[in-house]
Amino acid sequence: MNYEAFYKQSIENPEAFWTQQADAIEWYQKPSVILSKDENEYPLWFKDGQLNLCYLALDKHIQDGHGDQVAMIYDSPVTQTVKKYTFNEVKTEVAQLAGGLLSLGLKTGETAVIYMPMIPQAAFAMLACARIGVTHSVVFGGFAPHELAIRIDDCKPRVILTASSGIEIDRLIAYKPLVDEAIELAQHKPKKVVVLNRKLGARIPFKKYDVDYDALVYGSEETPCVPVNATHPLYVLYTSGTTGKPKGIVRDTGGYATALQFSMRYIYGVQQDEVFWAASDVGWVVGHSFIVYGPLINRNTTVLFEGKPIRTPDASTFWRVIAEHKVSVMFTAPTAIRAIKKEDPNGEFIKQYDLSSLRTQFLAGERCDVATLEWYREHIPIPAIDHWWQTESGWPMICNMMGVEYLPIKPGSSGKAVSGYHIKILGENGQELAANEEGYVVVQLPLPPGTLLNIWNDTERFQAGYLNKFPGYYFSGDGGYKDEEGYIFITGRVDDVINVAGHRLSTAEMEEIVASHPSVAEGAVIGINDELKGQIPLAMVVTKSGDSIEHFQLQHEIVHLVREKIGAVAALRDVVIVQRLPKTRSGKILRKLLRSIADGENFQIPSTIDDEAIIEEIQADFERDKIGVFKK
Repeated sequence: MNYEAFYKQSIENPEAFWTQQADAIEWYQKPSVILSKDENEYPLWFKDGQLNLCYLALDKHIQDGHGDQVAMIYDSPVTQTVKKYTFNEVKTEVAQLAGGLLSLGLKTGETAVIYMPMIPQAAFAMLACARIGVTHSVVFGGFAPHELAIRIDDCKPRVILTASSGIEIDRLIAYKPLVDEAIELAQHKPKKVVVLNRKLGARIPFKKYDVDYDALVYGSEETPCVPVNATHPLYVLYTSGTTGKPKGIVRDTGGYATALQFSMRYIYGVQQDEVFWAASDVGWVVGHSFIVYGPLINRNTTVLFEGKPIRTPDASTFWRVIAEHKVSVMFTAPTAIRAIKKEDPNGEFIKQYDLSSLRTQFLAGERCDVATLEWYREHIPIPAIDHWWQTESGWPMICNMMGVEYLPIKPGSSGKAVSGYHIKILGENGQELAANEEGYVVVQLPLPPGTLLNIWNDTERFQAGYLNKFPGYYFSGDGGYKDEEGYIFITGRVDDVINVAGHRLSTAEMEEIVASHPSVAEGAVIGINDELKGQIPLAMVVTKSGDSIEHFQLQHEIVHLVREKIGAVAALRDVVIVQRLPKTRSGKILRKLLRSIADGENFQIPSTIDDEAIIEEIQADFERDKIGVFKK
């Protein structure tokens, strides 16, 4: 196929294009209304269609005679376990768990929170909810009780599903005490907590609301799939917002199923029966779309990996998994490749494994630097494809579409716009910019199927955050430019959200926590460049007059506070004490200027600054504490 012609169809006649794609999945009731609008004039897809995502992921393949195909490979170097599940086996456990959830009083239209590590039961819980029309919200296991409590209060689950523990490289993290603390902190109190005991030695304090996972599953009958409307919320997934309060991105069912089937075939170029591995976590959007739902809908074997790219046991673990399970297409964050490159710069481990099954490597979650891309291609000479998308989109927006036409790769670019996404670069006043001019990355409405439906219980915030800045467009929050050939280059966030190892985190939320320390008069948190994680947060604080706290003590306490309130995922390590922060005359902290100083970029001192002398002070403070470029 020709990319330009295929893409043009999707933009010029989206209804006909997506009708054809919707025909590739099975509906209980095929939609007759393809594109319409909701009460706020926001586009809706397939609104009168009915389907069930769990049916598409499991039951359909069994009915088609593929029940004995391996659906999921659980590979856990941290517990030294490899276990394979057929479609029949997954469907049996999922259908019984769904029956168990119904017996706890869960009803179609209600919500459940899943707070689990990277284990098969996390995927089973998602599919069980989808089976009975319960909207799930998966919370990443690295989040602290405070963050979990915020999400409990926002989506008000009747049930929480959790496990006894998660495992980091060097320690066991008991999940149940964290869940109990979150329930104490939350205003909303879930009725039941379903606990899977992994029998790894973690403490499981018993509460009256507890239910044993195994007893629930094996004591329940299998329950059939419940047909739901195409616009039924399949899940709510929280992503960081600039206010510090997470946004619950709402995903529909019909548009999402259509988009995922389309993605597997046309973006990732994966054939049915092949092994697909997205090395992410079910707590993030990649895990939802391309560990659980996408591969299973496309009848692929999906790999569920519980481990890290290094130290489980070493930098060979990714290559072992690819060789052992004959992975055809893989997806990971550039951070993972950078970590492997750091441990094994000459690719010695790569030479030890037969990677002939691997056809394509996809990279996303953060911008992929050219050096990482080149290192990968030097040691594994296959297409390494950087691509760009968001929690909000649910599936790729910019990519080299491997199932359509393989286009030349331009290092530094995420590729060209994916079918359905009419991407433009706009200036501050909403004018479209010429080639190579940097501006705001936006998508002309209607967005294609599978993208965000709304923000949970907050339509006003949804419109303010995404639709009001440029009427008629979805505002991505990223800056970038397009070259003469239509290749798009993403330059980074234009708001106070940073990307740490592929995880979007709010600096505003961290600032609030930093400011709560009794020794801090005021503070700022910015994201600075990091060789390994892409970006890391840096806190700068002005201490209260007369406070004599030692620097190392203040740093230790602030890092601990952020870890306690947000979780280790925040990755805050450095706290710099400064005499004052650079501000405009109106009192706004010049965060962009601080980033430029830390990253060693050229910067212009804004005319609105209240005192230029502060620049040299900040540079001296960064040099003293060996921050950013001053490390050298």
